[in-house]
Amino acid sequence: MATMGTTRTRERFSLSEMFAALGLALGPVVALGFSRFAYSLLLPPMREQLHWNFAQAGGLNTSNAIGYIIGTLITAWVAQRLGNRLTFLGSMAISALILLLSGATSTYTMLLVLRFIGGISTAITFVLGSALAARIRPTLMPVYFTGPGLGIIISGIVVPTALTSGSGGWRLGWIILGVAALVALIPTWLAYRTLPKQNTQGSAMLRLGDFRKLSPTFFGYLLFGAGYVTYMTFVIALLHAQGATPWMSALFFIILGIASALSTLGWGPILARCKGGWGPAIVSAIVLTGTLPVLLYPGFPSALVSAIIFGGSFMAGPTAVTGLCRRHLHSSFWTAGIAIMTAGFAVGQAIGPVLSGWLSDYTGNISAGVWLAPILLLLALVIAVFQQEHRLLEEHKHDNNTGHKDHSTTRSS
Repeated sequence: MATMGTTRTRERFSLSEMFAALGLALGPVVALGFSRFAYSLLLPPMREQLHWNFAQAGGLNTSNAIGYIIGTLITAWVAQRLGNRLTFLGSMAISALILLLSGATSTYTMLLVLRFIGGISTAITFVLGSALAARIRPTLMPVYFTGPGLGIIISGIVVPTALTSGSGGWRLGWIILGVAALVALIPTWLAYRTLPKQNTQGSAMLRLGDFRKLSPTFFGYLLFGAGYVTYMTFVIALLHAQGATPWMSALFFIILGIASALSTLGWGPILARCKGGWGPAIVSAIVLTGTLPVLLYPGFPSALVSAIIFGGSFMAGPTAVTGLCRRHLHSSFWTAGIAIMTAGFAVGQAIGPVLSGWLSDYTGNISAGVWLAPILLLLALVIAVFQQEHRLLEEHKHDNNTGHKDHSTTRSS
């Protein structure tokens, strides 16, 4: 009987962990799926009705990315002072408010400001959520990264429906996403309450030596961010230029989201076997491959192939980098480490869209700008290979077991 009771306790704890991971996954649903990726669907009608060029359209994403950089850099500091719960849920609430306000104005300057503030809040949500997910159980980390795919699927259904309402449909799209983000706060709060107490502790600031050891990952992740977001920002506009209808674009977006949500769960075991920077390198190679069909063979069948390959791999990038930080850093540095890596990621996201938009305007051909994506991803692949594996995991386990607080003597191989 005692054995049965123990087994049942373990099962209940396992279900609690899964519930916590799913609840945390609503953070990237809002932070990435709604706040960042839905812009790709809303961009064509906004650009047409508000008379923007491609550089202006990319500028909104650059403003968002600059805010995202700031958000990643202050996440650990804010979490130390306000606590993880208030910081995580508060940043989600701010993101929801930004989505609602984005549907209330057509002024470019105001939209720039809103995208900037939204970048700060969504970065805090994503970075802190990644660190919290890493503390639950390594095998459940991929569950957290299904969030962006789920957000893309929801956006792919909601936004095209809203656009059918007329010229103001893009406003309605932002507002519906904002309401959905507010609703998501409830299950996220309930799930957060199930996290063990040790998962809500503050985080230490990252040491310079640790950053140096992870510098290839940092710069590779920067280029990965620039490449993937260039594709995500302008691929819908590219499909429109190739003759795709709004519903074709929506189907493309939904398939991309489904591929992302389903494949993310399978990336965990694969990336766990990769040492050094081979995980990010493999992901960069597949994401690069996913950008090519829609560029080399214009047409909807190629677009669907692109959606499946790209969608099935792009969120494995954050999964790989989060796992790499988990292996190489003591748990007290996870939030700060992930934040620094995500800051590099965000720098790339700030550069990619505006540079791509400028290339499209300069050449008068949007595909010229989108070609920047595979070039940047190739560079990310090359740099990621230089990341070496450091034997920190075993030593950190020893520190955790013995309760040592001084980690200054931790060595790498």
